[in-house]
Amino acid sequence: MVRTVDESARIALACLDLTSLNDGDNEADILRLAERAAAAPGRVAALCVWPRFVRLARAHAPPGVAVAAVANFPEGSSDIERALRDTGEIMQAGAQEIDLVLPWRALLAGDDAACVALLRAVRRASEGLRLKVILESGELAAPVLVAQASRLALAEGADFLKTSTGKTPHGATPDAARVMLQAIAADPRAAAHAGFKASGGVRSVADAAVYIEMVESTLGAGALVPARCRIGASGLLADIEAV
Repeated sequence: MVRTVDESARIALACLDLTSLNDGDNEADILRLAERAAAAPGRVAALCVWPRFVRLARAHAPPGVAVAAVANFPEGSSDIERALRDTGEIMQAGAQEIDLVLPWRALLAGDDAACVALLRAVRRASEGLRLKVILESGELAAPVLVAQASRLALAEGADFLKTSTGKTPHGATPDAARVMLQAIAADPRAAAHAGFKASGGVRSVADAAVYIEMVESTLGAGALVPARCRIGASGLLADIEAV
């Protein structure tokens, strides 16, 4: 479908995970994040923060805006206990969503079992929360590895496949997105409900429009809703407002 820039901006806004994951984040930064969401020309999907700021974000998020927090982030280690500690902190603080980094280095080393074990443990521990699995697709690089990571995550109950942490030199790319979306569409258990999140380097409505169009062409126009399409960014909101 050919849509106007304004239409793309409205979809991007509704699907935006407004993010603050800087190493030096403090309470004032999270309050500013919530204020940015409240002042936006429409409702964003979620605020995405470090686990230690979930309670503060929940207290100040605009009505209807979810709070997501990151786990096993940004390293994506194979340490299940660490991932479970993050998950427990996130759940106890009242977040509705978890953005979990897949142990992508283990996948590169051929250790699928380590990935499965961590994904399974976190999925069981986070029942009732939306689970977005970050593949770090730019570091996996090869389409066959991105596809493999996608299948593993979906098989272990991921609600979303997410491209990147935004903490490596390689963020979201259309090539990786295509592979991830095709994996969702090809999975009979996930095709009707799993979603896709582009994150890492999405700074403009034009950037977001590329992924919006890819979600629509692969999963259908009905997937252009926050339940199935997200864009993770910190600076994108300014361009949305400008549009």
